[in-house]
Amino acid sequence: MKPSDVDSGIGQAQTSQGKDDAAAARRQQAENQEAAKNSMLSQILDQQALVRLSNLAAAKPEKAQMVEGALINMARRGQLAGKMSDEALKQFMERVSQQTQRTTTVKFDRRRNNLDSDDDDDM
Repeated sequence: MKPSDVDSGIGQAQTSQGKDDAAAARRQQAENQEAAKNSMLSQILDQQALVRLSNLAAAKPEKAQMVEGALINMARRGQLAGKMSDEALKQFMERVSQQTQRTTTVKFDRRRNNLDSDDDDDM
């Protein structure tokens, strides 16, 4: 075995360890952000509202993240006075739902769909 082979093996091990360290750092940062978000939400919402928000997160995670982000932004700007009750959270979620509601339309073009033509049976 040549010394260069040993060096490349050490280099690969260091690279692998570096990737693991970076992944651990990202994971730790994500956990810290999640803890800070939960702490802020517990200061913004009362207990029943927190339960409602966690139920929403279980059913519709994207919508819950949107509501959480909006609530945190409102709190940072000073737009919330005191803790938000469950009823106030319901009303807030209704407004968010109305603003983000999508309408689904289905268009069926009959001119392009010639699957059921009576002309094919004539022989």
